[in-house]
Amino acid sequence: MFINREISWLEFNQRVLDQGMRKGLPLLERLKFLAISASNLDEFFQVRVGGLLLLERSGKGKRDLTNLTPGEQLEKIRERTQMMVQQQYELMNGELLPLMREAGVAPVSMRELNEVQRSTLELFFAQQVAPLLTPIAIEEENPPVLPNLSLIMALELAVAGSEEVRLVAVTLPDSLPRRIHAACLGQDGYVMLEDLASSCIGQLFEGEKILNCAVFRVTRNGDIAVQEEEGGDLAWEMSQVLVARKFSDCVRLEIPVEVEEGFAGRIAGMLGAQERGIYRVPGYLRLVDFGQMAAEPGNDALKVEPWTPCYPAGVDPGLSMFENIAQGDIFINTPFESYEPIVKLVEEAAEDPDVLAIKQVLYRTARNSRFIAALCRAAELGKQVSVLVELKARFDEGHNLAQAERLQRAGVQVIYGVKGYKTHAKALLVVRRENSVLRRYCHLGTGNYNEDTARIYGDISLLTCDEAIGADVSQFFNCVTGLTQVKRFRKLQPSPALMKGRILELLHAEIGRAKRGEEACVMCKMNSLNDCDMMQALDEAAEAGVEIRLNVRGICCWVPGTARGQQHTRIVSIVDRYLEHARIFCFHNGGDPLVFLASADWMSRNLDRRVELLTPIEDKKLARRAMEILDACFRDNTQSSLILSDGSSTPVTPRPGEAPFRMQEYLQRQAQKHARSRERNSRTLLEPHRPKSDATNRVSP
Repeated sequence: MFINREISWLEFNQRVLDQGMRKGLPLLERLKFLAISASNLDEFFQVRVGGLLLLERSGKGKRDLTNLTPGEQLEKIRERTQMMVQQQYELMNGELLPLMREAGVAPVSMRELNEVQRSTLELFFAQQVAPLLTPIAIEEENPPVLPNLSLIMALELAVAGSEEVRLVAVTLPDSLPRRIHAACLGQDGYVMLEDLASSCIGQLFEGEKILNCAVFRVTRNGDIAVQEEEGGDLAWEMSQVLVARKFSDCVRLEIPVEVEEGFAGRIAGMLGAQERGIYRVPGYLRLVDFGQMAAEPGNDALKVEPWTPCYPAGVDPGLSMFENIAQGDIFINTPFESYEPIVKLVEEAAEDPDVLAIKQVLYRTARNSRFIAALCRAAELGKQVSVLVELKARFDEGHNLAQAERLQRAGVQVIYGVKGYKTHAKALLVVRRENSVLRRYCHLGTGNYNEDTARIYGDISLLTCDEAIGADVSQFFNCVTGLTQVKRFRKLQPSPALMKGRILELLHAEIGRAKRGEEACVMCKMNSLNDCDMMQALDEAAEAGVEIRLNVRGICCWVPGTARGQQHTRIVSIVDRYLEHARIFCFHNGGDPLVFLASADWMSRNLDRRVELLTPIEDKKLARRAMEILDACFRDNTQSSLILSDGSSTPVTPRPGEAPFRMQEYLQRQAQKHARSRERNSRTLLEPHRPKSDATNRVSP
């Protein structure tokens, strides 16, 4: 049975918001989850709602898997998001703001200030804010294009002695802090930028009377893609997309509820906002900004206790990464284990005179990426460095363009991906000369090469110098950079050519076992599931009696349609401190499990329209570690939700007599356990040999 993709995604965002509603969490952790839910909605409106509006406007009336037209989906989205926005503000206004006041970290209203405080902040506005503001007169026949997702002030002004009323817009630049701290307000005291601006904006309009003043926010359509079939320079085409987004249609307009209807209507008319895209909100706009408080130093009592990543048990910090990998495959589970060895591999490769070539796929990198710095260094030292930079990584296009230019200036050979496909694989290849023989060292993973997100995204990595995998990774790079024909790979399975067929083959093998009365089981962890072929195979598997365990964090468009299928299926979603991002697939295989990590979800876009990689974990010990992660997903009874037949979800709670189990806490303890074991082994190896004492050696009479 299929579930609408958009509604399924909104249900995932509800699970994120539900974390903010948990009274047992510290205040700033709850605020963080509220901010994440708001940020998620921003992207949802830009991409998914924007895309549906384009489909509706095209008049094609294309229906989704659940037989809904774009217009019908937009109506359902409107209904569901209105409910979600209401819950967000009930949480913010009814629970979190009162708790923030008690803790002394709530915003102070300009109306609450005494004369000295007010004068101090008015002077701050005149000196530090007003010079950055640019009022724009609104002409109805030629309205300006106002920036996406920014806070914007609309003012109705009347010239003294005149009946003429004019409309002006003033954008509050993102370069200004949202929370304005001032010593006169106390240690943690601050006012909100828009509150300060609304109180002092008259400084910009001497001789005019402010009749109305309101802060609003516009969300523009971000579903604009490069027209690759037209050919040309991809980097230039992408820069044009970034420009086009600034001028795209309004898909959502947020205006505070207290703004008078007539004035709100003028703002909506200025932006061309449709009625169903107008959201009247009872509080602060851009709730995402409040999430910064959880990341800032201080107020530790209002935060969760930090978990420190452990150095991976499979890595000896006293050895080079090449020496470590040469001793055997290495499995790293971030952020419970440190991401440092992966960065270290590229940094060592850049400086190592025996390294001849480095090849890497970059999708989303950190702002001050150590990977980029190391790759530039390697090229400057004369190594052959080839990097595939995916320019079509949505909302990271501008950053990726800048990084690509930096790499090219350093002498790196930069490729912009495969025409018509987005390259999403996570692959790194280092070619090193050892004793006159070339050896390949590889990293394959589920997460981006981004040392910042590696601290908050749950991902897994495999480091190996396996000869067959190395040959496959070389062939993979030849395929994506040289557009060579995809031939038979030895161990890896790339998409769109081979991955989907291999997974379906494994699923049907389990179906065959179940029909023969043998034990059959599939356990998978992914972000999203919406591919029709995969869902039909899962339907067949559940009906045949295959035990199906799916951990799907976000979009899940499938649930079994029959009672028998439901009896053999369990689908859960986990939302916790870290973002669940790993993709792990395990097939029982008659008692000899086949375990894989992948860069891809079971979505049509990943399997049919993206360049991805499926990697086997062949070392039995490492495969067991991956299976432990899967097993922990289905044991979690504190942060897990069960996906129901209508696409909604319900929290999983401990059964009577069952102890609470939290997957991420368990994985943190396991990382600590593995690290302690490595330290003990290291100490044992370093200890000098001591002969046994006389008492121990004495022979009994």
